[in-house]
Amino acid sequence: MNSMRNILIACSFLTAITGYGQKVFNVKDFGAVGDGKADDATAIQKAIDACNAAGGGQVLVPASYTFLASPFNLKSNIDFHIQGGAKVLANPDEKVYTKSAFRQNPGEGTIWIGGESIENLTISGTGEIDGNGISFMGAELDDSYELKPFNVVDPRPHVLTIVGGRNIRINNVHIGNSAYWTIHLVGCDDVVISGITLLNSLKVRNSDGIDLDHCKNVRISDCYIESGDDCICLKNRREYEEFGRCENITVTNCTMTSRSCAIKIGSENMDTIRQVLFNNCIIKKSNRGVGIQNRDEGVVQDVIFSNMMIEGHLFSDVWWGKAEPIYVTAYRRAKIDHKDASWRFPKGATEGRVGEVRNIYFTNIKCISENGVYVSAESADKVSNIVFDNVDVFIDKTTAIPGGIYDRRPANVGGFVKGSTSGFYFDKATGITVRNSSVLWGNNRPVYFAHALESHAVKSLKLVNLAGPPAFPQKLKAVRNVP
Repeated sequence: MNSMRNILIACSFLTAITGYGQKVFNVKDFGAVGDGKADDATAIQKAIDACNAAGGGQVLVPASYTFLASPFNLKSNIDFHIQGGAKVLANPDEKVYTKSAFRQNPGEGTIWIGGESIENLTISGTGEIDGNGISFMGAELDDSYELKPFNVVDPRPHVLTIVGGRNIRINNVHIGNSAYWTIHLVGCDDVVISGITLLNSLKVRNSDGIDLDHCKNVRISDCYIESGDDCICLKNRREYEEFGRCENITVTNCTMTSRSCAIKIGSENMDTIRQVLFNNCIIKKSNRGVGIQNRDEGVVQDVIFSNMMIEGHLFSDVWWGKAEPIYVTAYRRAKIDHKDASWRFPKGATEGRVGEVRNIYFTNIKCISENGVYVSAESADKVSNIVFDNVDVFIDKTTAIPGGIYDRRPANVGGFVKGSTSGFYFDKATGITVRNSSVLWGNNRPVYFAHALESHAVKSLKLVNLAGPPAFPQKLKAVRNVP
């Protein structure tokens, strides 16, 4: 008897520590149909509410059903678990999406799966969360979809929006097919995103992968992301300014593809982005690899990019970027009245200003693209202490899209700027170091291919062991430095 009692005690303990003893709230038990036609949002919400009211547990989305759903809200202390073979699918009816993803700004999408001021939330399982994104698009074009016109509210839903979350875990799920941003975390603290597969159509504009907005203490690892717009983006939007800095972010072991910028910091940044590390990542077939795009008064500082492979090429002007594997810029936001401009200025202002970008380190990075590394600012004091250590750049013309252009959008000083394509192109900065780096050229060399390194109005440029010829050695120097 004592032996049997000990076994039962041991089993109970094992159940407790592994989580198998948690309460399970199956959405089918709350009326969900799962035929992919009936709207199951009410049933899913009932299961979430019941789980939360009971003190926590697992909300189970079982296989092998497709649960069509209008907007619903996640709550604290739940594990929203989607079994392999199960799918949660966004309702394609635009009329059901009414809540703005950006508070007073109704013009940049709505919320599908939401959550506000919640803690201890896990989203898990190997099933799918499908934003049904193509349903919200206009006609298909060669490289994108047309965006449907709207009056005040852009009904395109963001897949997941969590505002003011703490202890958030997103593990192993397949999520994507978004009509707008996919995972938007606002003012969240202590976040882990691991092992997810995030696939958006590469033709859907604004279809970001993961956006960290005023977030702190975030770890992203072992993810595969394809998105038309930025794959991983850090920012500080003005609509949520009370949440303060975006800081203490690590991203490791991720593979990304983007028609725009695979890894981006900015352009919206009205506060500070600091203490950020990207390591062991692969970027494939992207327009822009790594981009720091400061366009507001906030500061970007203390960022490291290390051990990366970046592969890029040109896309059409629908997408921001001109095949720059690495891009660091600081310009005031453009003074025009659309969603990327005037309403984003500080309250009462009709013109913005730009903060500094400083202490940025690139180390052990291999680049293959149609363009080179680009650093540029409206004045030399806006970008400082940028280090390129063991950064190798291989440039070859691989598409029919014209090059010899740099993309500063959304800047007040030009959108597209003509310039020669050099391995490293610097335009106004202070304190740039390039050491133990190289530039090589492919066989396809248009006339605008130029120097290994070209510098304009850079204060304190330090070159140590930069190897590589110009594109045309018979008529150009390897290094051109214009004070």
